[in-house]
Amino acid sequence: MTSTIEPIAAAPADELTRFPFDANGTRLPDEITHLLTHEPVKKVRTIAGAEAWLVSSYPLCRQVLDDARFSLKDTSAEGAPRQYALTIPPEVVNNMGNITGAGLRKAVMKALNPKAPGLEEWLVGHAHALVDQLVATGVPADLRRDFTVPYSTGLHCHILGIPQSDGPDLYRSLHVAFMNSPRPIPAAGINWDRDMAHMVARLDDPATTGLMAELAALREDPDYAHLTDEMLATVGVTMFGAGVISVMGFLTMALVSLIQHPELKAELIADPKLVPAAVDELLRINLSIADGLPRIATETMQLGDVTVQKGELVLVLVEAANHDPAEFEDPHTVRLDRPNPNAHLSFGGGGHYCPATALGKRHAQIAIEVLLERLPGLDLAVPIEQLVWRTGFMKRIPERLPVLW
Repeated sequence: MTSTIEPIAAAPADELTRFPFDANGTRLPDEITHLLTHEPVKKVRTIAGAEAWLVSSYPLCRQVLDDARFSLKDTSAEGAPRQYALTIPPEVVNNMGNITGAGLRKAVMKALNPKAPGLEEWLVGHAHALVDQLVATGVPADLRRDFTVPYSTGLHCHILGIPQSDGPDLYRSLHVAFMNSPRPIPAAGINWDRDMAHMVARLDDPATTGLMAELAALREDPDYAHLTDEMLATVGVTMFGAGVISVMGFLTMALVSLIQHPELKAELIADPKLVPAAVDELLRINLSIADGLPRIATETMQLGDVTVQKGELVLVLVEAANHDPAEFEDPHTVRLDRPNPNAHLSFGGGGHYCPATALGKRHAQIAIEVLLERLPGLDLAVPIEQLVWRTGFMKRIPERLPVLW
């Protein structure tokens, strides 16, 4: 007697484009030109398996960011379509909103002011000290490991008022906290609990200064009796994490771009006063934002030629908007004389515009000024195609940035 086994029918192929695109940070993903020209709002499939509207043209990206009906807070709601699994508690997603609601915005904004007494001098000294170490060790050096990471963690330890030695331990959590994963990551919760306990301890440490000392002092104010130690510690943990990964990612990619444009590097060496203008342009062309800025539509709305339904996920593709020729003439050329140098969306927009914009710019300006002054021959120590790019991460960064000078 013979029997036949019926073949299992293949699942229908998913025709939706997968997002995010290429992790290589040396060039704009191939898909961008097509999106800008033909599909400024396109349905895609996210890492988590959800459907989302990917928005690429500058005016439509600006519309989403400026319209409060496209909600960031709702992206963390239970059952909401996701780009990837959350690696932080849901209530932390809308962190600046939480800070404002708790009455802490004034203290946070004060800490993020680049003109705070002594901050610029500290950054300059810290940058020079790191270059001293690079020079003493010799070439080749890993510019990410030995400069952009400790320069960025050092800044945030300084403004939080915690020891510089805290930086490496807090930074190691970020490798997981900023992963793009289709499912929850057990290590994320472990890291979060450890870092929260560490920051709570800093609230009680008499040696703590800066923002954490100001937050600790609020516990004695009856007007802030509603605040718990955990709420105050959350400010420190999230400011360190989001701040460090953002400024480190941008600065690392700005240096990659600078090395890719030797004519710009030579121009800045010849005239360092051009560095601020260069930072704005490097912000526009930088590809450090590897995912889309997420929002949930809180009502059914028209977005270009597409009707976005209430509850759908919308992703703002910053790198596309920043290269939209309708907004930036000759967008693939680095120009220091652009009439709209601050129009880029690298700091977001609308109600969630990054509150650390001025600090992030000054952080990068000082780093570039010091590096070009001390190491004018800065260049890659390997062919650029040998750079290894981190995948499954919210930021495009090379795992190592080997350089010589």
